[in-house]
Amino acid sequence: MAENQYTEDNIRSLDWKEHIRLRPGMYIGKLGDGASADDGIYILVKEVVDNCIDEFVMGNGKKVDIKVKDGIVSVRDYGRGIPLGKVIDCVSQINTGGKYDSKAFKKSVGLNGVGTKAVNALASSFRVYSVREGEKKEASFVRGELVEDKKIEKTDEQNGTFVEFIPDDQIFKKHAFKSTYLDKMMWNYCYLNRGLAIYFNGTKYQSKDGLKDLLENNMDGDPLYPIIHIEADDIEVAFTHGRTYGEDYYSFVNGQHTTQGGTHQSAFRESVAKVIRDFYNKNYEASDIRQSIVAAISVKVVEPVFESQTKTKLGSQEIEPNGKSMRAFVNDFLKEALDNYLHRNPDVAELIERKIKQSERERKELSGIRKIARDRAKKANLHNKKLRDCRLHLTDLKEDRRENTTLFITEGDSASGSITKSRDVNTQAVFSLRGKPLNCYGMTKKVVYENEEFNLIQAALDIEEDMDNLRYNKIVIATDADVDGMHIRMLLLTFFLQFFPDLIKRNHVYVLQTPLFRVRNKKKTIYCYSEQERRDAIAELGKNPEITRFKGLGEISPDEFKNFIGPDIRLEPVLLSKDASIDSILSYYMGKNTPERQNFIIDNLRVEKDIALNDEELNDLDSGNIEIAS
Repeated sequence: MAENQYTEDNIRSLDWKEHIRLRPGMYIGKLGDGASADDGIYILVKEVVDNCIDEFVMGNGKKVDIKVKDGIVSVRDYGRGIPLGKVIDCVSQINTGGKYDSKAFKKSVGLNGVGTKAVNALASSFRVYSVREGEKKEASFVRGELVEDKKIEKTDEQNGTFVEFIPDDQIFKKHAFKSTYLDKMMWNYCYLNRGLAIYFNGTKYQSKDGLKDLLENNMDGDPLYPIIHIEADDIEVAFTHGRTYGEDYYSFVNGQHTTQGGTHQSAFRESVAKVIRDFYNKNYEASDIRQSIVAAISVKVVEPVFESQTKTKLGSQEIEPNGKSMRAFVNDFLKEALDNYLHRNPDVAELIERKIKQSERERKELSGIRKIARDRAKKANLHNKKLRDCRLHLTDLKEDRRENTTLFITEGDSASGSITKSRDVNTQAVFSLRGKPLNCYGMTKKVVYENEEFNLIQAALDIEEDMDNLRYNKIVIATDADVDGMHIRMLLLTFFLQFFPDLIKRNHVYVLQTPLFRVRNKKKTIYCYSEQERRDAIAELGKNPEITRFKGLGEISPDEFKNFIGPDIRLEPVLLSKDASIDSILSYYMGKNTPERQNFIIDNLRVEKDIALNDEELNDLDSGNIEIAS
């Protein structure tokens, strides 16, 4: 066997854009297709907008214009503008930028000089111009390569910077922006930067009361008491208790939404329990204090340390030059500000204690049932009746692989068998339902422990005690695209919304999209997820291709299933709109059969004439060109 040769010829030096394009995950996290809020195309938008926010924070420019249309992103701020002689360098030279000068950008989101360069390298088209004092400098790039370097010219435009780019479809395959994610991004910028006006696709976004507005606009239903909103230098906190289960947090560092929390969020969770215990002089359980809490915390840190380039989790232990810890900083703030608030608002303090005592009673009532349920779940796992687990869990994986950890929830032996045989055993697990789950709308959490299916799903996810223990990053509902499959999907979503709404709010829940048709000839096979894709495939393959209509997941062979749950997996995220109320959604769809729901069903009923095959398709069926999978 020939030895591997290792010589000077094996050593390569990549330029900045080659390295980013070869290893994009190092710079923007995962790529994705736009189905998740932290997919790469949103990180590209964020990297550009972050620069505008940094200008605003430094007191330059109160307005940002942002457009995302037909896959083209454009961002225009009205700050100072990049110094004209450095426009090209700032978007194409790694470790070049104004943020290294701490006098110019004291508490910036990004300090490593990479963000906009990564956008440039990962864009099929990138255009930038800067305006300063009546002069304009513009340059254009293709995949990071400079293609146009315009001379400085006179202009009447306002000062500021403009960036326009198109994500490269060679890197981001079959990607699409979701307006829900972009909408949340714009609102978060405004909540954290009161006075800033963002015009996104022509709509104005602006916040008056910061994190208080955030909670008011995102809470499900009315709070149990008025939102507590307190702030000081470099810290702002808003919180209340809601009417749903679990804990719900929105945390930010220097304007960056830390979706995975970090040291500041952990410090808040710990400190709020401690301050409330001290105020009432009672040793309440922390879980009872925080049950149903909805909170937002924002801190500003000099040169923050994040655990990844995408900045979704804060790692900074110390926040000041004197070495004061994040825990001490947050605790000292709450000890004074929250304690003062509770003394000045005894009516709110009374409502908080009433809520704590209610949570305490519920916990004690469930304690015996929980023990029996845990024992039952352990025995079920030992016999592997429901869960085909994966080899690795979130806690075992490095940051760059966490997004691949998935639990498929499916129904029936045939469907679960196909997924089990074709899955990646390292990162993909399968949970098999037996029949339809219970409609749990309006029930208490007691049903989670008494119902075998729900108890075992909860045990598989490991979310009974703390949502941060979640064992899988993605929870994928994989049911047939028929009436029964849709019903099972609704029952599962009711379970999550009723008892674990954070799973959906944190974008962990998805629906698996599987093809409706397979169109093939002797040379090529195309899987189609819609009628339009089927028609396009027929046109591409030409005369008389073989067309198969898949009726259920169990009818797709394991060999074919590998195509649908691998790198090209199609997932539809389960999203809640800003104005959606979980209680109103569940009561409408899963409550008693109201006249409103009856009218909705009648108005949206698809009768046989609506789904009948057209004449051409009937001829194909008669001639044997269309096969109904069975």
